[in-house]
Amino acid sequence: MPLALRQYTQGVPDPSVISPDTWTLDHALLQRPGNDAAQLRLFRDYPTNRALHPRLQEHLKVNRVPVLAVWGRNDQIFAPDGATAFGEDLPHAEVHLLDGGHFRKPCRPHGTNH
Repeated sequence: MPLALRQYTQGVPDPSVISPDTWTLDHALLQRPGNDAAQLRLFRDYPTNRALHPRLQEHLKVNRVPVLAVWGRNDQIFAPDGATAFGEDLPHAEVHLLDGGHFRKPCRPHGTNH
């Protein structure tokens, strides 16, 4: 099973509602020459990103930046703890954990508010 297919279907209550066009296109794009190296560089850079989180949280808090975190409750790539952290640290944040995985929109094609 291609990685793209798993990313679209893991945690989704009914994977049959996800159009194969979504993950098929992603899979094709991931197969482009040189993309594997680019993806590895991005993956290896995640620790740098995480180190910036305290600065981001401070900026959001001090400047009262509006925050809307809409997260898949079953996201296995970015765990729901990431969304709830916004709500715990930023009283003005609006946090929604919705039934679904990492790619929420493809499993609710007519909106995420259902």
